Amino acid sequence: MKGKYWVPAIERANLVLKEVSLHPEQFRLIDLSRKLEINKSSLYSLLHTLEHLGWIVKSSEATYSLGPTLGSISSMYLSQFNIVQSFYKEATESVVKINEHIQLGTLEDKNVVYLGKVEGESRVRLVTDPGMRFPAYASAIGRVQLISYTKQELADLLPSDDWEKKTPYTTSNLDELYDKLNISKKNGYAVENQESALGFHCVAAPIYNFEDQIIAGVSFSMPTHSWSLKFEEAKKEIIHLASRLSKLAGNL
Repeated sequence: MKGKYWVPAIERANLVLKEVSLHPEQFRLIDLSRKLEINKSSLYSLLHTLEHLGWIVKSSEATYSLGPTLGSISSMYLSQFNIVQSFYKEATESVVKINEHIQLGTLEDKNVVYLGKVEGESRVRLVTDPGMRFPAYASAIGRVQLISYTKQELADLLPSDDWEKKTPYTTSNLDELYDKLNISKKNGYAVENQESALGFHCVAAPIYNFEDQIIAGVSFSMPTHSWSLKFEEAKKEIIHLASRLSKLAGNL
């Protein structure tokens, strides 16, 4: 939110960097001036300063791309990024809104390893805790991290004799899993209804890093009586949480 101490020059620099990042070596000064509605004189000085500082570089065609200084800063930022710490900070806000349990997990081979949990006020206890492993195919938080896998990669990961049914509703074969993953990939989130434990439902979203690769997932878990009331709100909030964590991981 803009306020008393807002610095317009930094805002303009931020706009320039975003455009250059999205369209490397495509925009010249005149193009940026028109797109951002900044007069050419002011923009010339701004571009010259950013170029001198190494934030952008100018090609022989007078177009711009991001410079080495940003790469160095990004590297330093990512070296200090801790996904578990970020999760506990960001997930607390989401739990306040929905008042249900949220978990963080990462994919390790064919299992999800749970890394963190922030609990709502519900007295119903989850079957998973930080440090535990659970079959990825039987959980929303696992399946949402499998959405980029090909069917052959899934077949190699999950042999036909390796489909333990946690409940009568658990996904139990490759075709069923692949169909659910396609739906999740299209929607941007995964849903699991009583597959990991009877009476529980989950909705999960993926966390991406700076290379646009999925590095983890977050999920809301809740009992059936809450699910029918809170699903839509929980879905929106878990997608928002995953987006915030993705940005912190460098996915802009």
